[in-house]
Amino acid sequence: MIKPLYAFIYSLAVSLLLISGEVAAKQTSEAETSNKTSVLVWGDSLSAAYGIPQEKGWVSLLQEQYKDELDIINASISGETTQGGVTRLPDALKAHKPTLLLLELGANDGLRGFKTEVMQENLQGMIEMSQAVGAKVVLLGIRIPLNYGFTYTQKFEKVYVDLAEKYDLPLLPFLLEPVALDFDLMQRDGLHPTAAAQPKVLKHVLTVLEPEIEKMLASKNGAKSTDDEKVSADPQDAESNELNSSKLSGVATVATETN
Repeated sequence: MIKPLYAFIYSLAVSLLLISGEVAAKQTSEAETSNKTSVLVWGDSLSAAYGIPQEKGWVSLLQEQYKDELDIINASISGETTQGGVTRLPDALKAHKPTLLLLELGANDGLRGFKTEVMQENLQGMIEMSQAVGAKVVLLGIRIPLNYGFTYTQKFEKVYVDLAEKYDLPLLPFLLEPVALDFDLMQRDGLHPTAAAQPKVLKHVLTVLEPEIEKMLASKNGAKSTDDEKVSADPQDAESNELNSSKLSGVATVATETN
């Protein structure tokens, strides 16, 4: 009876150590996912891949390019206005806790002829909300057709410039600049880019976004290096590993001697 008992104890000890190893590995994998830098894309149909497969949109292409470094949350909604955006944003910031917000709203305000003062107030509110929780903001501007009148279109474009200057934000003045005048790269409505246009849109976005991503990742890697140094300097983990190894070795010895 004694030999089977020690054999059972030995098997149990090995199983527990293996399970703890699997749990640790799983926790490490989850930690790596959660440690990715979170980027929230807050836009309208131009960022929501309207009229094309979702995976072809510039936001999905951005995620693919930075799949190991960034966690891209695309909360863009086709038809969204700045009023809808400012209303929804508090819950999104709380849920996703982004490090960076890509703010791409205003096109539908302009197409509906909303007052630029209201649009600016809403955009300003979203910028201040984001900065209040520690998120950096990159502003992606848009332009509207000239048939809305010279005065209105000028005031509309100036909203983005004024906000970028006031809050010292990276600004892309016109999201669709590389494709807007190429009829082959625009859908039939003349407002939304085709799937073939999306890589060009992304390349354009990266002219202002890439430097911000590099800053974030450099800052994060610097903080991680500091944390790693602290962990390696702490002997508790090493002592714990030695203790577990010692316990297993002791159980194995007893089982062998009994046999």
